[in-house]
Amino acid sequence: MKQLVLDIAPSPPPTLANFVPGRNAELLQTLGNILAGLEREHFVYLWGGKGCGKSHLLQGMAGLCMHDKMSTAYFACDANTSFSAGGDADCVMVDDVDRLNADAQIGLFNLYNGIREEGRALLLVSGSAAPAQLKLKVREDLVTRLGWGLVYQMHELTDEEKAKAMKSHSASRGLDLSQEVCDYLLRHGRRDLPSLMATLDALDSYSLANRRKVTVPLVRELLQVAS
Repeated sequence: MKQLVLDIAPSPPPTLANFVPGRNAELLQTLGNILAGLEREHFVYLWGGKGCGKSHLLQGMAGLCMHDKMSTAYFACDANTSFSAGGDADCVMVDDVDRLNADAQIGLFNLYNGIREEGRALLLVSGSAAPAQLKLKVREDLVTRLGWGLVYQMHELTDEEKAKAMKSHSASRGLDLSQEVCDYLLRHGRRDLPSLMATLDALDSYSLANRRKVTVPLVRELLQVAS
C-alpha cells in the first residue's frame, strides 16, 4: 500500500482575489462602488445556474466586508433559515434564496423592510432565476422587492476563463498546471467550476501520494480510479 501523504495544502477559501469575473466584471465593479459609497442603491439581486460563482462571490464579499471591520451576516439558505442575526449588520449576504420555506420567506421579507427603513446596509441576495421566475409562491411580495434593486445575471465562465481559474487555483496549492491538462479536464470531467476545482484538489493529492508529475496520463488514471 502506498504511503498516504498527510501534508497536503488545504483549498483556499473563496475570496474576491481568487474570483474570476469573466463577463461579471460590471457586477463586481458595482459592488465595489456600493462599498465605496459611490452607488446609491444598496440592494442587489444576482441570479444564475449552478456553477456560475454566486456562492463564491457572496462569500468573497462577506470576507471583504469583515476585513474592512463591517458587521457582516452571511446566510447559506436552507428551508428553515432564520434571519434574526441580520438586522444589525452593515452587510447581509443571502445565498440561494429559493430554498427558503414559508416562515423563512417571511423572515427575509421583514429583514428586507427593516434594512430599507434604515437605509444604510448592503443586502446582496442570490437565486437560481430572475425575480419574476423565482418560485417563492408563499410571498409574492418578497419576489417583488427583490426586483426593486439592482438585478444582475451571473454568467458562467468560458472555457478559456475556466482554464485561467484552474491555473490560478492550482498555483495557490503550489501546482503548475499545463494547458494540456486543463483542456483534458474540460473535455472529460464535469465542467462546472466547483467540480473542476474539486478534481484539481484530488489531482494534487493523487500526484503527491504517487510522487508523479501532473500530466494527462495521471489525470486519466485518476478519473478512472474515481469512476
